[in-house]
Amino acid sequence: MAQLYYKYGTMNSGKTIEILKVAHNYEEQGKPVVIMTSALDTRDGFGVVSSRIGMRREAIPISSEMDIFTFIAQMDTKPYCVLIDECQFLSKQNVYDLARVVDHLNVPVMAFGLKNDFQNELFEGSKYLLLLADKIDEIKTICQYCSKKATMVLRTENGKPVYEGAQIQIGGNETYIPVCRKHYFHPPSQQKT
Repeated sequence: MAQLYYKYGTMNSGKTIEILKVAHNYEEQGKPVVIMTSALDTRDGFGVVSSRIGMRREAIPISSEMDIFTFIAQMDTKPYCVLIDECQFLSKQNVYDLARVVDHLNVPVMAFGLKNDFQNELFEGSKYLLLLADKIDEIKTICQYCSKKATMVLRTENGKPVYEGAQIQIGGNETYIPVCRKHYFHPPSQQKT
């Protein structure tokens, strides 16, 4: 029976590598998959899933208006799995469409993304995946400043922490740092001795 999986982690936790690994495993067995990503993430091009270690694949871009359910239902070949990258940027309707893909088409969906933004608030897509997912897993990584588990994302500009601004600002290692709770509130450059 198909399920909706939500796998979240901070920046640099290996979410995209996991997607590419899962896709490879299905395809090695001759089982087609659909790889999708948010249309907002254009770091490495439009409709591209790309890891920081250089692995990349073409993907179907998802806009907030896209009817994902109809798109999957009308495919010539039913996929064995739908893999979603950057799911935090999905709309509420996108997430409900993914649940319908699972419930009505019996196709498993694995959605990967961040849980919380740099202000420590849930993204829209993350919120609804937390509500609707059958299985929720954390992909762990460590804080950039210590050996504790990273649970938050610190946005920086010119090496200084930023706690206000637009929720969505596409960026990578130059902008976002995986950190533990302590270092989110007190990055080393801001700590008093």
